[in-house]
Amino acid sequence: MSQDWPVDPDGEEGSEGMRKFDMRIIADKVDEEADFPMDVSEFVDEYGEYPIRINHERVVALREIFEYVDAEEFEELVDMHKAVGAAMREGDFWKYHPEGSDPKKKPA
Repeated sequence: MSQDWPVDPDGEEGSEGMRKFDMRIIADKVDEEADFPMDVSEFVDEYGEYPIRINHERVVALREIFEYVDAEEFEELVDMHKAVGAAMREGDFWKYHPEGSDPKKKPA
């Protein structure tokens, strides 16, 4: 990896030795009781450079995923999950799409 990450993306602070990926790593950064409603820009300011392992090959900064999030605030954790999932699909971070990223050419 060429990026100089604030933590090892595969270490205990990152993806726990490659045991946790994408949405799970992001969700671990918040406290469902204390952090909501959540200001999205404050969250990105705090964790934007944090490494998010997408799969066994790819690590991106959290900021890259949140470039595809349109919300300014999340009322609750479920809202964050929905927005981040949509952002990961829109940004083509995930290789698997339930209906394929282009169903006519590349089914799931």
